[in-house]
Amino acid sequence: MRIVDLINKNSISLEGAPQTKADALNQMVDLMAKGGNLTDADHYRKEVFNREEQGSTGFGEGIAIPHGKSHGVNAPGLAAMVIKDGVDFDSLDGEKVHLIFLIAAPDSKDNVHLDVLSKLSVLLMDEVFSTKLKNAASVDEFLSIIDEADVEKEEKKDVVVNNEQAFMILGVTSCPTGIAHTYMAAEGLEKAAQQKGCFIKVETRGSGGAKNVLTDDEIAKADAIIIAADAKVPMDRFDGKKVIEAQVSDGINKADKLIDEAMGGNVPIYHAANKTTTTSVKKGSIGHQIYTQLMNGVSHMLPFVVGGGILIALAFLFDGFSVDLNSLPFEERGNFGSITPLAALFKNIGGIAFGFMLPILSGFIGMAIADRPALAVGFVGGMIASQGKSGFLGALVAGFAAGYLVLLLKKIFDKLPPAIEKIAPVLLYPVFGILIMGLLMIYIVEPFMGGVNTALNNGLTGMGESSRVLLGLLLGAMMATDMGGPFNKAAYVFGTAAIASGNYDIMASVMIGGMTPPCAIALATLLFKNKFTKEEREAGPTNFIMGLGFITEGAIPYAAADPFRVIPSCMVGSGVAGALSMIFNCTLMAPHGGVFVFPVVGNAMMYILALVIGTVVSAIMLGLLKKKVD
Repeated sequence: MRIVDLINKNSISLEGAPQTKADALNQMVDLMAKGGNLTDADHYRKEVFNREEQGSTGFGEGIAIPHGKSHGVNAPGLAAMVIKDGVDFDSLDGEKVHLIFLIAAPDSKDNVHLDVLSKLSVLLMDEVFSTKLKNAASVDEFLSIIDEADVEKEEKKDVVVNNEQAFMILGVTSCPTGIAHTYMAAEGLEKAAQQKGCFIKVETRGSGGAKNVLTDDEIAKADAIIIAADAKVPMDRFDGKKVIEAQVSDGINKADKLIDEAMGGNVPIYHAANKTTTTSVKKGSIGHQIYTQLMNGVSHMLPFVVGGGILIALAFLFDGFSVDLNSLPFEERGNFGSITPLAALFKNIGGIAFGFMLPILSGFIGMAIADRPALAVGFVGGMIASQGKSGFLGALVAGFAAGYLVLLLKKIFDKLPPAIEKIAPVLLYPVFGILIMGLLMIYIVEPFMGGVNTALNNGLTGMGESSRVLLGLLLGAMMATDMGGPFNKAAYVFGTAAIASGNYDIMASVMIGGMTPPCAIALATLLFKNKFTKEEREAGPTNFIMGLGFITEGAIPYAAADPFRVIPSCMVGSGVAGALSMIFNCTLMAPHGGVFVFPVVGNAMMYILALVIGTVVSAIMLGLLKKKVD
């Protein structure tokens, strides 16, 4: 099959003028529909936009290859558009896109078209070819340029150096959808290796399965291996070899640097942790590796936060409908959210889910660093943090400590006799790892955080009524500092103690400070979508529910993923809300409940205004401080 067999004249536009990326994608889908390849254009359009949210398909040099696989495609096809003035497409090189090819793939096991589409992806990396297409005077000339290049490519299939006496490099490329970028990265590596006089063979792991698979003999002979992938790749076969791990985009745009690095010899040796596992390989700088380790914990923790948080919020809602807070005795207001049987049931289930939150965070951070042996060690550290005074900051420390502790144990136990070494993952790592983690948390992390907590309580008590606005500012900011840790607990305990003494304005500042972070996160995910991952955007709106229910923990996954930007932003907004609550003379006679206890809030309308202002302040700061998601 030739490339021109997949593209209809009606699906080509040489005078495109979209104003935005979304406009360009919509016009491309319309062109595809004109070619007769779609039975459900709306579903296909949705899949194209979903793919774009995973990462821009504008790979640079003025080219974009968006694509979608959908049951709304009745036959594989292509659509093309030339944009003389260009359009911003969030391309990897930041330049405008002048040539777009849209790929339509049916959602079926028949992937014969993928080889054809991969050829097009590779051809577009040739600057001469793409320039000719941009300058084509007619649709017929456009198709003729493609066909001539396709024929020439078939005649020159062997583009790699086949001298196995040369420096031998093996590669593996893969992207999440496996349609275009997988093959473009392979082409980039092959061209770069050819220029350096290296032998290279690249395994492509696309939608049609693994092609050009590396053999055991080739792996044994290889001088270096380059993994350019954003999807899971079987890694254990490379145990003991020099392996460079990079993103698939690096295989397209930085292939020459990867080849130079491989030939330079300063490449780490890969050690397989488990012969049956696969490893996700999207590594880069140390900062990027730390980020991916954090996100491994955050992504596993998120369902517990969302599920548990919403159930707890519903518990307050049920009690809010059934209980008159104004007539409720003061000593029973602390039980709000578990007074009626239905509310108590929901709060109990939600509380159990919340109890897993920090152990899950720590365990999977540790696992991302040192594989499965670190999972149990991280779980124990996270559980100690959740039951102690250190909260989610302690859980973060526990997660990274678990990972590097197990790596240290691996080095120590590596010198043991083979018979004993085999039982290390199931006996030695858990016993020594859990013991050391427990000692670390109990005797170092927790006492330090406990001392901080005591000092904060003493400081707050000393302030008293000396400066109500400053006190509100401080209490609000503390509620957002560690979201369940010593700062948060110190402020909350101080607020509940104030209620007992008949001072109700302090608790109002405390609660509004805890409500602001989740609400701000939710608002920011709607206003600044390019600053959050797809998973974060999807979970973002649920934080409105948790924020209004005074469940500050809804912001923890976002704070854990980017603490140096999220926490300061939340602290400022919460501090502003707490100070405004004092200025507006708002009061609160219930220690919990969020919006569901507003009937007992004094000056409730101004209290809502303070919450809105604090939320907007934090959301804007998040939009300014957070970096765009790559």
